[in-house]
Amino acid sequence: MLGDAKRRSENLLKEARLEAKDRLFKMKAEFDVKTAEIKNELKRKEDRLIVKSENLDKRHGQIEKREMDVSWREKNISKNEEVLDKKCKKFKHLIDEQKIKLENISGLTSEQAKELLLSTLENEVRYEGAKLINKITGEAKEEADKKSKKIIATAIQRYAGDFVAERTVSVVHLPNDEMKGRIIGREGRNIRAIEAATGIDLIIDDTPEAVILSGFSPVRREIARMSLTKLIADGRIHPARIEDIVKSAELEVGQAVKEAGEQAAFELGVHGIHAELIKVLGQLKYRTSYAQNVLQHSIEVAFLTGIMASELGLNEKIAKRMGLLHDIGKAIDHEVEGSHAEIGAKLAKKYGESDQIVHAIAAHHEDVVPESVYDLLVQAADSLSGARPGARKELLENYVKRLEDLEEIANKFTGVSNSYAIQAGRELRVIVEGEKISDNDSVLLSRDIAREIEESLTFPGQIKVVVIREMRAVEYANK
Repeated sequence: MLGDAKRRSENLLKEARLEAKDRLFKMKAEFDVKTAEIKNELKRKEDRLIVKSENLDKRHGQIEKREMDVSWREKNISKNEEVLDKKCKKFKHLIDEQKIKLENISGLTSEQAKELLLSTLENEVRYEGAKLINKITGEAKEEADKKSKKIIATAIQRYAGDFVAERTVSVVHLPNDEMKGRIIGREGRNIRAIEAATGIDLIIDDTPEAVILSGFSPVRREIARMSLTKLIADGRIHPARIEDIVKSAELEVGQAVKEAGEQAAFELGVHGIHAELIKVLGQLKYRTSYAQNVLQHSIEVAFLTGIMASELGLNEKIAKRMGLLHDIGKAIDHEVEGSHAEIGAKLAKKYGESDQIVHAIAAHHEDVVPESVYDLLVQAADSLSGARPGARKELLENYVKRLEDLEEIANKFTGVSNSYAIQAGRELRVIVEGEKISDNDSVLLSRDIAREIEESLTFPGQIKVVVIREMRAVEYANK
């Protein structure tokens, strides 16, 4: 057993030695391979470093050469600066000598000569500028007048709208004066019931066979008028009957409002307006502005805007839509705060109108700045419809105040001796002093007055400013 054990142990030792030698051989081979790779990598890096070193040497040489060039140029520049300084001093001395000689010859100092020259140039430039402005303005006005008159004349010729003046109160005629007592009722219960159901005040005075309805809402006033007419025709006037009649009248007026809006859109060929916007548009049938029916005015503006857009080669349908909806805010301006242009723009935006149409509504009284030709067309058509003879009525106080404001603006300018607002405020004649204002100054003065009127006053259409200058020579023959 010991002998077998020794033999086995010797065999195991031999195998272990052989395995160790194999491993050692493999490790040596791997080490040689890695060592060779490292040597190769080091060799490549060494080669790259040598190339970089050579490039750096070349660049260093180039930099040294450039430094030498720069140094040489700096020396030359310094020499040139010295030469230029000497020449500048020499020229300055010569200029000063020439100035002294010129001052001695002219008898003026340099400052006085500058002022004289600037004054002469200013007068010449002002004179030439006034002539040029007069010429350009005349040519532009002549061309613009031809085109604008043609377009507006075509628009007016193609649209001839009817106009019916309406009052701010409604009058209901009675068959006899006894009906007044029945309308009032026992202890005034009937008249109180009518006023409570309609929101309109009934004025029963000494006017024979008439009752006056007063209220700020034209739609409610129409409901009250229709209700009272039906009650008078029916003869049965008591609170319960009044409520039924008023409800019936509300339905009829609501239907009439809708039909009026639809009819206006149909006449103009404007489609796709939201149903609620159609109802609001129909309410303008019972709304007036300076005694002009607003729905009729909107239809008229739509026609005029469409015609002018067509003449200018623009989209006629979009223009008509803008014109029809431009005053939509007046239907609810007594219910919502703000200007009717702002209210109308918000209302149109709420019911899906495009940004272009919303902006045209907001800009038609220049509450916002116009951005397109369509905005200006709506403004022009609105002014044209409102300013034509017989379209609107104006309060006497406002009319007189506007004329006074026009004359006051003109009188503020230097050289104006008097001014007169004529042609119902459509023309302002300004008389100037001939000694203070020249012919060319008159052109500039008329432009300045027109600009001041545009900035200070709000008015429909346009105001013509005429500056009149005359020179009077007076001499007396004595004997």
